[in-house]
Formats: sequence, C-alpha cells, structure tokens
Amino acid sequence: MATIRKRGNKWQCIVRRDGRTASKSFGKRRDALKWANSVEAMADAVGGALPSRAQHQADALQTMTLTDALQQLADEMTGERWRLLALSRLKVARLRIEAITAADVSKWRDKRLQGAKPSTVVRELSLMQTAIDRAQRGNSASYENPLRQVKRPRVNDRRERRLTDQEWQRLLRAAAECLNPLMRPLLLLARETAMRRGELLLMEWRDVDLEACTVLLPKTKNGHARFVPLSPTAIDVLNQLPRTDDRVLPITANAVRLNWQRLRTRAQVEDIRLHDLRAQAATDKLLAGWSVAEVQVLTGHRDARVLLERYARLRAADIVEKLRL
Repeated sequence: MATIRKRGNKWQCIVRRDGRTASKSFGKRRDALKWANSVEAMADAVGGALPSRAQHQADALQTMTLTDALQQLADEMTGERWRLLALSRLKVARLRIEAITAADVSKWRDKRLQGAKPSTVVRELSLMQTAIDRAQRGNSASYENPLRQVKRPRVNDRRERRLTDQEWQRLLRAAAECLNPLMRPLLLLARETAMRRGELLLMEWRDVDLEACTVLLPKTKNGHARFVPLSPTAIDVLNQLPRTDDRVLPITANAVRLNWQRLRTRAQVEDIRLHDLRAQAATDKLLAGWSVAEVQVLTGHRDARVLLERYARLRAADIVEKLRL
C-alpha cells in the first residue's frame, strides 16, 4: 500500500516493496495516487519488484508537463529565461509531454502568428523542442518529439541596415548624455565584442581576464559556454569601469530598453535596433579581413550559415572596393 502525504504545497507518494523504496512528489493528490497505482501495477507484473531506473525515467516523462520542461530549461539558458517562463504559462504547456501532439502545437502556432512575427514564433517553437529534448535526454524509451513534426513559419526578416560613421558618433554622444553612465560603455562593448544584450548584462568581473584579453560567458542563448576575445578598445572600456558590483554592467534590461529608446531618438537613428550592433560587429570584422571561422569565435554562432545570412551585412560596393586593390 502506498503512502501519500502532504509536504508543503506538494503531495509526496512513497511506494515500498521488498526492501526497496520509490517516491515522487506531485502538485495534486490524484496525480500522486495515479502514479502509485501504476508503480504497484508494474511491480505486480514482474513479481513484486519495483520498476528499474529506466522505467522510472520513462514514467517521469509520462507525468512531466511541457511547463516543467520549459522551467527546467530556463535554469540552463539564462539568456532566454524570460521567454521560457512566458512559454511555460501557455495553455498548451499544461499538457503532459507524452500527451502533446503536433496538432496541439500547430493550433497554438497559428494563433500566435496573428500577433507575433514569424521569427519570434520560430524561436519559441525551437525552445519548446529543446525543452522536450532535454527532458527526455538519457531516457531509453522510444519517444518522438512532436515539435519536430510542426512546420515552422517562413521567416523573411533579414535586415540590411548598417550604421554610418556619423550615425555611430551621434549614438555615442547621445549615450554620453544619458543619466545612466553605463549606456556608452554598453554600446562600445556591444560593437567591439558582438555580445548579445543579455550576455553583456550578465557578464561578471570574475569571468573577465584582462591579461588574456578574454571574457568567459558561462551561460549563453544557445546553452553553450564560450570565450569572447577582447579588442584593445574593449579592454580600455573595461579598465575605465568601476568594480562596485559583481556584474560588469549592473543595469537592468528595462533600464537599457528605456535609455536606448531615448538616446537613439536624440541621435536621429530610430530605425536602428540595439541588436544591430551585434550584426555590425560581425560585418566590421569581415570587412577587416577576418575569416568566417574567426568571426564565429567572436559571435558564438555554431552554424556559419546563420552568421552569413543574417549577420554579415555585406554589400556589392564592399566587393567593388576589393576589386580595385
């Protein structure tokens, strides 16, 4: 007979058989009872022994919801935490992973496309797929991720916008006039390092090595740690920053958003996005003669096609200049 007891806001279920114990916690008592019945039934089917570790892993998938998987992934991918937590609150996320179908997700996709850009929806679908893949990682049971069967909307949001030298100087002057003195260093580092806004805001002094001219990013958008090379300009900027906080740039994402909106208006470049500085950095390096592989080290792109198709904003005029050499 299983023991079910309330512990805090969870229901803990304990099953004991032949000196072995299996336990699991649930948000609802009926889920705990259902799990107990299934474990005992499996034990009876094999002569009274509790299920193996492999069976426990398969059983975990049967009870885990997409919300659980997304919240677990949020702890790994700090740069996407806000988006993952928002997805975890969706109605479709309340479904158990093993019960989700491609039709369920496709229905959500179609509704989401009514108010979001295709690129946003593609990113969110990819995060859902990754969350499920991570949740069933190491499980020997055969399982086909339904997100792999969901057709992605076509994305055609390539940007060609590049900053002119005059626009860049106006942005720096406007940033220097901001009440928050960290905006100018943030812009300079964004263009020098090609780091994402989230990566810049999470960067800590303990990960900065000024002698080696590198900074370690332990958590990035794609979940892989990487070292970013620091240029002499980036080193100068870092040397001028006070070390009053664990973070190099102790400023909130919302403060950056508000300050950016104001300073780009003053600089009269309202069609420039902060993320464009990352693409500008990649383009700068390619124009300076860096190889694609070298730029990949800087930007952290694991797929060179993404780098070339979306971040390398080269023009025919750039090639013409080389032909004249």
